[in-house]
Amino acid sequence: MTTVAATTLRPCAVHPHAASMPLPASHPAGRARRLATALALLLGTLALPALAADEPDAEAQKTDQPATSQSVPTTSAASAASTALTISEDGTLVIDPRARLAWPRCVEGMHWSGHSCTGAPQLFTYGEAQALARRRWQDSEVRWRLPRVNELRRLINRNAQPRVVDAALFPNAPPEWHWTGTASINTAAVNPYAYGNVMRGGEGESQLTVQQAWAVDMASGEARGDMGRSSRLVLRLVRPAP
Repeated sequence: MTTVAATTLRPCAVHPHAASMPLPASHPAGRARRLATALALLLGTLALPALAADEPDAEAQKTDQPATSQSVPTTSAASAASTALTISEDGTLVIDPRARLAWPRCVEGMHWSGHSCTGAPQLFTYGEAQALARRRWQDSEVRWRLPRVNELRRLINRNAQPRVVDAALFPNAPPEWHWTGTASINTAAVNPYAYGNVMRGGEGESQLTVQQAWAVDMASGEARGDMGRSSRLVLRLVRPAP
């Protein structure tokens, strides 16, 4: 009896590149593959503008503002304060509507010519400056007074180099020390806790003397409270806005 050896059947090996091998143009599978590829390319092209529109601009993210072709100029606090000041109808006063104050365009001793300030500034001691303010208040029935430190410093454009007073508002303004109405009391010789002595301002107290006052350098904006009251400084009074 003849014995036949058993043969193990193995599946035919598939070529590794068979899936990527080109098919004949007439083959249905080839036509379907080309159609799917073209459709994918078309959809990808149409999606690009939408994706670009959804992406925020990098510069806009940095500034938290929409990107534009023209930059928006920024306004500093000092320039904003200057633009808030206006000139009165007769041209003699500068009005600060926020502080409700009116400033003469010229310091004491100088005169408004209709176009500029002419003449030379007059210098005053602190007592003379206070006396002039009281006299002008009585004569005009308008509450003229010495300005406070912060009020006078507001007239200086601190962003300018060098720091100056706006010449369009205050022509020929002297860049010198100006008196203010803020007083400094020398209480070194008295009990600092004796508030009654301080409140009396030296009345009946020989040890308490008022020797110093505050002044502002209109060339730099510096303020100091140890200016001797006998010093002779420039004076620019202020009044309530009309």
